[in-house]
Amino acid sequence: MQTQWRFMAVDLGASGGKCFAGELLDGEFSLRELHRFDHECVSFAISDREGTATERMYWDDTLIYANILQGLQAARREIGPRLDGIGIDTWGADGALISADGDMLGKVYAYRDHRLDRMSDRVRDRLPAERIYGITGIHFQPFNVSNQLLWLTENRPQLLKLVHRFLPAPTLFYYFLGGITVVDSTWASVTQLMDAHTRHWSAEILAALDIPAAIMPEIVPPGTRVGQLNQLITERVGLDSPPDLLTVGGHDTASAFAAAPVRDPLRALIISSGTWSLVGRLVPEPVTTPAAMAANLSNEGGIGNVRLLKNCMGGWLAHELRRIWRAQDGQEMAWDEMYRQAQAAPAFTALIDPDDQSFYNPADMEQALLEYCRRTGQTAPQGRGGLLRMVYESLALKYRRISADLAESCGEPPATVHIVGGGARNEMLNQFTANALNLPVEAGPIEATAIGNLMVQAVGAGAVQDLSQIIPAVRQAFPVVVCRPQPDQIAAWQAAYDRFQTICG
Repeated sequence: MQTQWRFMAVDLGASGGKCFAGELLDGEFSLRELHRFDHECVSFAISDREGTATERMYWDDTLIYANILQGLQAARREIGPRLDGIGIDTWGADGALISADGDMLGKVYAYRDHRLDRMSDRVRDRLPAERIYGITGIHFQPFNVSNQLLWLTENRPQLLKLVHRFLPAPTLFYYFLGGITVVDSTWASVTQLMDAHTRHWSAEILAALDIPAAIMPEIVPPGTRVGQLNQLITERVGLDSPPDLLTVGGHDTASAFAAAPVRDPLRALIISSGTWSLVGRLVPEPVTTPAAMAANLSNEGGIGNVRLLKNCMGGWLAHELRRIWRAQDGQEMAWDEMYRQAQAAPAFTALIDPDDQSFYNPADMEQALLEYCRRTGQTAPQGRGGLLRMVYESLALKYRRISADLAESCGEPPATVHIVGGGARNEMLNQFTANALNLPVEAGPIEATAIGNLMVQAVGAGAVQDLSQIIPAVRQAFPVVVCRPQPDQIAAWQAAYDRFQTICG
């Protein structure tokens, strides 16, 4: 019987990618970073048939694929010529179109492209919002794949005739590695096209949006062996034999939630903190009540459960400020310096709704924040530290508001907050969150998405029977940092929350 298992997790976020090796040996789990790279969507100015130039935002899928190959080469160098499996998770939107001959039909649009700004309304014109939510359990966001494919049917019907298959973001890279054209249920669940109860594409919604059912990929469960690494690629990266390609929680949030060291799933608030903050609770079945719909809660497919959650703008706000300041200064401001300046700034000078539409994809995030303060009659904070503190305080208050909506749908409030992902490094935001919700915060693991990815691969490959068998090893390998509410700060945070509720409406 095999006792040592080696897997590679490819974790692709909206601002960077990482490749990790995970090893399971005699009940112990270890993680090693193999390769890390930056990527971001690129803005083009492209003229249409009438000569009108508009901004179009695309992903550089070739760059991402080349870096996955570098990750495989690093695996060969650092852990040896044998891998048992490869799993890929990505952000929860976007995809590619291919012909029957495997040709890419255009670039991969990024979800912040402005062509989608009003497409949610167009989807609702085709089918009542209540019906869509009742089927899918997914709330209306500009980036939903339902919007993206409806835009295609309405604006590129001639291109649609050439499409053989739509490849969701994780599927695209499985396709590059081994010709795979299926998608796992966690990623399919967030498209607003999958029936949350049957876990199949909704024929009713596809028909209403004029999306040909034949172009949609087959939906399979996480942990499914779907093929092997192409032999030619195997030889080029120096592996002895082709490793299996295994579906995981293809939506990165599903993988992150799987790795959260939760002791009482029914009383835990989980925040996957990165470019987006995904704030949610684990529930056994989809919650598609009118109250859940009114609160804009989404039922995303989990691994043995459902993630009832809400998307919050998250680290995007600070990342965009950092990008603007990089252009101004000619160099990148270190995150530690950003946190230091934020900590030194006065508290609660002004507050924002992180999910205000003006912050979704502005040309200049700093000006967008200042304009929001003017629009809401607030005195704008001074300096870069003041802007950052406003962002982080507002995020913590938004978490509290979302938690209240979730508690109403779940029937009881949470007892603990778990913050996983890269944002778990932000000790200041962790403390703000503990104070805002008056609950203990357990921060970590930081690489929860990659860990969850590897955990599901271990189940799919037969290394363990289910996730419960590997969770103790993960807890042992990645202890959390506990942050408790500060009693002398609770009154100030309550007053700030009252202001936040008034400002945000």
